[in-house]
Amino acid sequence: MTAKKSSQAPLPQLAPDPAVPPGFSTLAVHAGEARQKVGDAITDAIFCSSTYTFPDTQAVIDFIEQQQPREEYGRYGNPGERVIEQKLAALDGGEAALLFASGMAAFVGLLMTKLNSGNEVIFFDECYHRSREFCTKHLARFGVVTRQVPACDYDAMAGAINSRTKLLVSESPTNPHLSVVDLDRFVRLGREYGVETLIDATLATPYNLRPLAAGVDYVLHSATKYLAGHNDLLAGVLVGRREPLEAVRKLRGIMGSINSPQNCYLLGRGLKTFELRMRRHNENGLAVARFLAAHPRIEKVLYPGLESHPYHEVARRTMHGFGGLVTFYVKDADWRQTAAVVDAARIPRIGPSLGGVESLIEQPMVMSYFEMSPEDRQRFGIADNMIRLSCGVENSEDLVADLGQALDAR
Repeated sequence: MTAKKSSQAPLPQLAPDPAVPPGFSTLAVHAGEARQKVGDAITDAIFCSSTYTFPDTQAVIDFIEQQQPREEYGRYGNPGERVIEQKLAALDGGEAALLFASGMAAFVGLLMTKLNSGNEVIFFDECYHRSREFCTKHLARFGVVTRQVPACDYDAMAGAINSRTKLLVSESPTNPHLSVVDLDRFVRLGREYGVETLIDATLATPYNLRPLAAGVDYVLHSATKYLAGHNDLLAGVLVGRREPLEAVRKLRGIMGSINSPQNCYLLGRGLKTFELRMRRHNENGLAVARFLAAHPRIEKVLYPGLESHPYHEVARRTMHGFGGLVTFYVKDADWRQTAAVVDAARIPRIGPSLGGVESLIEQPMVMSYFEMSPEDRQRFGIADNMIRLSCGVENSEDLVADLGQALDAR
């Protein structure tokens, strides 16, 4: 039996005045949820079911012919997943959202739906290295061409577009360089040439950046990060207009890149405190960036909230806050001396990822690019003395003091 179209119920009225939209935390807590739930519980149930039954054959026929919004088989949907998708769509201001097993699964699902042999995709080159690898190594086997142009170079992107171009892709801010895309210029390029656009807003989150409101076609998040917020699950989401996402939904049902019922529950629970956490992440990121910018052992700090950042004006115009990720360079340090600073930190744990309540620290050259040649690392802007810090929700004065002792340690 084929997967049916999953229609989404309208959001419940959450504010007394329909003309006044609910606040961000109100959406994070209530959007997508029924007022009275299974068992009269205040929390949504976890539906641990691989299949869903019908009372009789006519009910199956009605489901198929009427495209009823119910579940059939676990690979095509779950009631808990439906709730989270509506919540995520509301937070990003989209018509629909589509949940995946990870951010990479969401990215792969969109590209596999949109691209055919002979098509081309264009990236700003400051992108997640696995996204780049999927396109240049795997999509290339099927005749898809990937072109990369310098981050935020809109003339270069325009020059790379041709009749075979189907998608323009960027992160904003980028990782780990934290370059910020001018969404208006990015959208104008797509519209001028009739090419769809995708922004990976994982680092910004819907709280700090609204790509869909600017006219971007699709926004992508690794929900593993800030959206879930507790370093305890993997998930990814695409948000956009309902109709274009339906083809991606059908392919997700074929590929099986779905999330588990338990993960849907954990993601929903994490989203309840999303705005509260993002306020602290924003505060901590700015406090740490300012401290590092004034420290004598630091060569340079990359953080969009600092006036010294090359895209500060774009960030100030387009972003609500600047996030918890800070990238900095230790002055006159080789990679081992830089590693010593990482090892001396006591509060942040050493590890990949970002966006959780616990602070994480890493040396990109070691964590993600160690097997690359020095020439390739230089090409991607990964310096030996670069450190990436994801500020959690600890007290900012403690994070600052800890970084101070780590930098002063010899």
